[in-house]
Amino acid sequence: MGDDMKISKMAGALALVAAMTGGGAQAAAYPDRPIRLVVPFGAGGITDIVARQVGKGMGDALGQSIVIENRPGAGGVIAAQVAATAPADGYTIFMGTVGTQVVNPLIYNKLSYDADKFAPVGMVSGSPYLLAIRSGVPAKTFGEFVAYAKANPAKLNFGSAGNASSPHLGLELLKLTAGVDIVHVPFKSGSEAVNAAIGEQVDVVMDASPVIMPHAASGKLRPLAVAADKRLPSAPDVPSSSEVGDAALQISSWNAFFAPAGTPPEVLEKLNAALQKTLASPELKDRLASQGTQLYTGKPDEYQRFIAGEKAKWTEIVKRANIKMD
Repeated sequence: MGDDMKISKMAGALALVAAMTGGGAQAAAYPDRPIRLVVPFGAGGITDIVARQVGKGMGDALGQSIVIENRPGAGGVIAAQVAATAPADGYTIFMGTVGTQVVNPLIYNKLSYDADKFAPVGMVSGSPYLLAIRSGVPAKTFGEFVAYAKANPAKLNFGSAGNASSPHLGLELLKLTAGVDIVHVPFKSGSEAVNAAIGEQVDVVMDASPVIMPHAASGKLRPLAVAADKRLPSAPDVPSSSEVGDAALQISSWNAFFAPAGTPPEVLEKLNAALQKTLASPELKDRLASQGTQLYTGKPDEYQRFIAGEKAKWTEIVKRANIKMD
């Protein structure tokens, strides 16, 4: 009887030790299999391009491949929900954007995920948008475009990647800062909107430099301004919004990596270290800069300071534009 009790106590003690050290051992072994990176847009867009290039570098640093899983639709809600409900073990990370982390909570009455409950891994990049018009619009400069739009209210239309997408918000910002009335035409993706402008189905689009500039070179699109305070190396002849007299017109497609809530701190530290090592690569910086994308570096807490400013900015724009989704 006494021996049985001793054995029982010893077994209990061993179980307690195993429970206390198991998590640490798992974190030390992490990662021991491929990691899934959920991206809220389809292949070929700027978000996907950055995800693949940064994911490749992080995978090399971690010694495991990072597999891209594109889950487009509903302004990023589908991808965010997939990531939010994944196990918090470090084997699912999520590429959040201004839409998924800031705008969706402002415009949806009911949202299937809590943007504030993701665990930040770190900021990744930002790609300022270019404002462009189809070649048939009678304007050569931003000033001429604004004058034409004011003289012809609601005649021009604007193609975007969908309701509440970043380009749609860019249009609403343009309407506020320039005082123009332009009709919004939502598409399922940014590439569809750009193709519609090339096909002269819509008049105005906003997208990142790698998407706009090839069509500018062919003469099918006319870029009027970079929605940023300075010009881009990838579009050196396109003036900044400050240069064209609309300094408040600033919008970029930024993104950051997140993990599901409850992911162990040791795992987050490993992911952030791999991310920072990747973002410090001069080759990657140059390659993405040539595509109009700036890499960010820093610890996860820097995201919190950045996001506070973004929330203040877009809360006002969403309110004034009265954007709401069911």
